Amino acid sequence: MIHAFLRDFMPNQSDPALSADDIAAFVRDGFIRIDEAFGEDTAVQAREILWEATGCDPDDRSTWTRPVVRLDQFSHAPFREAANTPKLCAAFDQLVGAGRWCPRGTLGTFPIRFPSQESVGDDGWHIDVSFGYEHPDFMEWRANVSSKGRALLMLFLFSDVGVDDAPTRIRVGSHADIARQLAPAGEAGLTLRELAADGFASSAERREELALGNAGTVYLCHPFLVHAAQLHRGIAPRFMAQPPLMPREPLSLHRKDGGYSPVEQAIVDAISDE
Repeated sequence: MIHAFLRDFMPNQSDPALSADDIAAFVRDGFIRIDEAFGEDTAVQAREILWEATGCDPDDRSTWTRPVVRLDQFSHAPFREAANTPKLCAAFDQLVGAGRWCPRGTLGTFPIRFPSQESVGDDGWHIDVSFGYEHPDFMEWRANVSSKGRALLMLFLFSDVGVDDAPTRIRVGSHADIARQLAPAGEAGLTLRELAADGFASSAERREELALGNAGTVYLCHPFLVHAAQLHRGIAPRFMAQPPLMPREPLSLHRKDGGYSPVEQAIVDAISDE
């Protein structure tokens, strides 16, 4: 069933970034995949920069000595271009609300995964928490029901990602479970340690989907989506960024006019179903 609110997030143009069905799927499933969100040439240029930053040689596998190389923010032109294409900006407007999000001048972080059977212990189910970063223990970082500090989680594929290439695992619809878990905690929210205490059991029965796609694909995910990494069983490194889209204004779950964005509507639906 498509909510009436979708009319407010369908631009009056012949070719919007997201259809009404796409937006309904985002509210229901917690994510939407956008193919060709940015160009292959942009992805190639970005990979060249990332390869140099890893200190590894793309033509010498003996230099691929770590299963994961983590890189932070990059402000070079290819990354700015990838993050600000007209298709993506239109999708941000549709999912978060026009004027309610901040354009990105950089992209990061990049967990560059190399083919390896060595686990580094970073493949547990989790959500990306969004405030309380001043605490030195990342397990004490927090999230709350109004998603303070984060409008979207985004997965930018800068290389082709198949089933063996360490695609991110997604629990479809799990954003609703997290919204219901966070609601009683109010503005203070919960720490990652508190959220993870039961291993994210509330979403354990959810269907799992993989974030597959060609270079240039972007997954726009609800901030509460439960997801996990996995080992790389392929032959070529996987290049992906997983930045947040930052809100320009706080998300609101109490709009008097009912003008909720799809991100907000998904939370309202979840906590209203309790």
